Amino acid sequence: MTLPLFERARRHADRTAIVAPEGQFAYRELLAAAESVAAHLLDGRTDLAGERVCFLVPSGWTYAAVQWGIWRAGGVAVPMAVSHPAAELEHVLDDAGPTAAVTHPEFADRVANAAGTRRMRLMDTQDLIGVRRDGALPALTPERPCMILYTSGTTGRPKGAVLSHGNVQAQVESLTQAWGWTPHDRVLLHLPLHHVHGIVNILTSALWNGALCEILPTFRPVEVWERLASRELTLYMAVPTVYARLIDAWEEAAPEKQSAWSRGARACRLMISGSAALPVPTLERWEAITGHRLLERYGMTEIGMALSNPLAGERRAGYVGEPLPGVQVRLADEADQPVPSGTPGQIQVRGPTVFGSYLGRPEETAAAFTPDGWFRTGDVAVIERGAYRILGRSSVDILKTGGEKISALEIEDVLRSHEAVADCAVVGVADPEWGERVCAAVVRRPASEVSEADLRIFAKSRLAPYKVPKQFLLVAELPRNPMGKVTKPAVRELFESDTR
Repeated sequence: MTLPLFERARRHADRTAIVAPEGQFAYRELLAAAESVAAHLLDGRTDLAGERVCFLVPSGWTYAAVQWGIWRAGGVAVPMAVSHPAAELEHVLDDAGPTAAVTHPEFADRVANAAGTRRMRLMDTQDLIGVRRDGALPALTPERPCMILYTSGTTGRPKGAVLSHGNVQAQVESLTQAWGWTPHDRVLLHLPLHHVHGIVNILTSALWNGALCEILPTFRPVEVWERLASRELTLYMAVPTVYARLIDAWEEAAPEKQSAWSRGARACRLMISGSAALPVPTLERWEAITGHRLLERYGMTEIGMALSNPLAGERRAGYVGEPLPGVQVRLADEADQPVPSGTPGQIQVRGPTVFGSYLGRPEETAAAFTPDGWFRTGDVAVIERGAYRILGRSSVDILKTGGEKISALEIEDVLRSHEAVADCAVVGVADPEWGERVCAAVVRRPASEVSEADLRIFAKSRLAPYKVPKQFLLVAELPRNPMGKVTKPAVRELFESDTR
């Protein structure tokens, strides 16, 4: 059996699939390269039978060919982050237990020693793609595992979420329906390709639909603006920090350049933000510059995308919309019972998009699901006028201070509305009197001299007394992971180590 992803690619054989630094490639070329990679990996065998293959390859044509090749060989693809240091890569190698590691020549030295001590095959992308090889390929079914994606590690050591071909197919089918993908779309991709955002939402969704994916290996604001200004793109997806940097670049540009960029960006049919909460000032400024009201959505490694604002219809600031097609979502209390309408609860998700297990962690897998199969996301939300509003992660964003439960995200939104605040992060720090002390780390805009006292006065004028941060810390930047999410444990450490 050939999976629908590859069958659909054959129907689009002569259409351009990928434009990347390596060149321009049609779907038939992608299929041929994937089959060659698969034959090299099999090396005379008939099926990798679920063996895990780690690969460290920069974003581009080669990445897609290697990923598809692992799948065609019956293997489980484990993408590794080219931005990670050796210690992080070794954690993935140890946890995934691969039989082989595929590396681009540029990054081979990062894992060469680790691969040798772990007795796994180390394979070069040039050998897999540059030297054509043919052979029989295994039949594949939707139930077979196809990919292990590591969680972002914002609340602990990254875990490997095991996704099946069926999971990935369900995710792209849902997004195709919700976001109106067609073969005529052209999407720009510069996000890291070791997370669901870049891999599924952009690359795989484009290839599923016979669309064109244009890949930039790194994000450069001016380069992205020029591509948006070309009027060739129909879709653009990024994280909030990227939109903030694009706004900064636009504001630093000459007036004629600003006009050209803004006019060109309006040609896109859809722009999407995700992977972290979208600050309302960013949403509003982007709309003023480009005419696009960003579509905000909610998802995570284990479930793909679950909630989305509408393609056509009102996109409410601060909300992530309604459940996507084929996805069941509910809010539940600590006993896993559905909460009444208008009451905050933990987001729980069920359906074919949801992963099967954490690799080698049966106890953590069992703890992540309710007895009747709902995945506990750990995020808290409330439904207001039919749309979900995220209040934060129960472990880091729902603070308990003086007997009150409050949302760190709500406080952050208020602080970001101050004209001198570029960004901020609110955390709870253990306190003998309050239980948790509300603390805010703030990044000021360039040339701003706003003080901690000024910020406290501003917060008091807009927040209930128990929500006002008891401590402010002015910082040059916030600690983030590769996807741009603020790592709250690291922010908390800033306050714990502050000796003022």
